[in-house]
This record gives sequence, structure tokens and C-alpha cells, in this order.
Amino acid sequence: MGGNKKKIKTFFLYLLAFAVLFLMVFPYLYMVLSSLAPWDEVDKRIIPTELSLRSYEWLFGGGENILPRPWLRAFFNSIFVTLTSTILMMVTAILVGYSITKLRFKGSNFINNVILFQMFYPAVILLIPLFLIIRSLGMYDTYWAMILPKAVSLWAIFMYTNFFRSIPNEMIEAAKIDGAGQIKIITKIVIPMSKSITTIIFLFLFMERWVELLWDMLVVKDENMLTLNVLLAQMFGPYGGYPGPMYAASVLLTLPILILFILFSKNFKKGMDFVLK
Repeated sequence: MGGNKKKIKTFFLYLLAFAVLFLMVFPYLYMVLSSLAPWDEVDKRIIPTELSLRSYEWLFGGGENILPRPWLRAFFNSIFVTLTSTILMMVTAILVGYSITKLRFKGSNFINNVILFQMFYPAVILLIPLFLIIRSLGMYDTYWAMILPKAVSLWAIFMYTNFFRSIPNEMIEAAKIDGAGQIKIITKIVIPMSKSITTIIFLFLFMERWVELLWDMLVVKDENMLTLNVLLAQMFGPYGGYPGPMYAASVLLTLPILILFILFSKNFKKGMDFVLK
């Protein structure tokens, strides 16, 4: 009797898990199927009667002839801006985190406290001052305007600072005795030991920068430099009558994140184990 109750309980738990999984995955599956559906079936059928690449051809061809948009260029703009910003955030986070934890200097605790304070400071308050600085420096409507203000992540610094504290100081001192400089210690010892947490930080920073919308809309107006998410936001106006291409653009917007997660899923799991400790 007790065994039957346990089996019933397990069955309902699995059923609940699959139901939650379905609710989470269904919107994405619906978006992909709608992007591949014939235009006369978009938002009319959940599963299209046939698959079509017309929506993607429409995007890659520049969109409507009356009001063309550089969709493919916007996709590569997003990749360039996001990768460059993410790499800069990673480099600055590693250097600052290592300096705070492994270099002995006055004021390191104060800098760490300032970083913690800034993490809880609403970023939107600095939006206008940053915009005015970018414009005064002559970087408005350039790639630098999208990249440089996003070159530092306080969250990434905080994560690396906590992780680097777990690296034994004796290991760093031994490397110094062997004649290794700080850069060599970082590249040969610290970074290889930080693969799991680096994967977590990279994926989160990439996703955060990839979906950035407000800042990119403020500092860039040239159509040839627009990112895909900005172009997609503009699409709701003149292209509101093209739901198929809107779904296709949304798929392109999520594709890099999905690929990165699949590639780094193993290290992602290890990194999450550290984060949740």
C-alpha cells in the first residue's frame, strides 16, 4: 500500500515537472514555429501545415522595399558590440578582483566596499550623466558609445573577488618565488583555476549586454550601426503587419545565447555549484 502511494506521488511530481517545463519551453517553440510558418498561418495555427523560410529571406533581404532596414548588419553589430563589451568587462573584473584579493595595498577594503555600494545603486540614475559625457567626448553615434560605458561590470568584479579569495595565497607566493610576474600568475594560474566561474560570469554578462536596449537607442541613430534588439523594437511600428519576420528576428536574437549555453553547459553547472555554496 505504501509503495503504491509512493509511486503515485512520484508520478504526480514528474507530471508537475513536465507541465512546468512545457510552460517554460512552449513560448520559444511557438516563436520558432511561427518564424518558419507561411505568412497566412502566422498566429493562426500553433503548428504550421508546412515550413517556410520566407520570413528569414525577408529579413536577410533587407525587409520591405519601401522602408528597407539592414537586419543582417544589425545582427553582426549586436555580436560585435556584445562580444567586445563582454571581453572588456571580463578583463577589468579579473584585474580588479585579483588586485583586491591578492595584492596588498592600502584602501583595498575601501574599494571593495565602494563596489558593493555601487551594486545597489540604481544604474538608471547615471543614464543622463553618462549620455552627456559620451556626447561631450564626441563619441555619440559610434560603436564606442555602446561599448565603453559597458566595459565595467561591478557584479563581475564582486564574483571574481569572492572566487579569488578561495585560491590559496601560498600558491601565488610560490609562483612569485619561481620568478613569475603578476600577469603570468593571472594567465597561467588564476584564470585556469577559474574556468567554471568564468563561464558563469561570461554567459550572464553576454546575455545582459546582448539584450541591452535603452542605452543603445540613446547613443546611436545611424541605421548601419543599430543593434538587432533596437531594430526589433523599431519593427513594432512600421513593420507591425509582418509578424512572421518579427518572430524570425526574435529567434535570431535568442540564437547566440542558446548556442553559448549548449557549448558551455558543463562548466556552467560547475560554476553554479560554486555560486550556490
